[in-house]
Amino acid sequence: MFIHLGGDTLVNSKRIVAILNADSVLGAATSKEFLKTANEEGFIAKDNQEAYKSIIITDQKIHLSPISTLTLKKRANFIYNLSE
Repeated sequence: MFIHLGGDTLVNSKRIVAILNADSVLGAATSKEFLKTANEEGFIAKDNQEAYKSIIITDQKIHLSPISTLTLKKRANFIYNLSE
């Protein structure tokens, strides 16, 4: 199943490693460095980079989403419950 991350971005739910709150992540120096390096090496998808609330790490890319982590979690749980 796929999770809509905002805009035109869909991600296979099986590929998601983590969904993180952007404010929490950007508060730590090591996290900022991680995102900077990921961006320099081309791992950050160029979909929704303007204003984002969530950082979604998959096994292939890092996506920045304007949708809150709580909403994304609800979507992921909904999909998980459908597949049971």
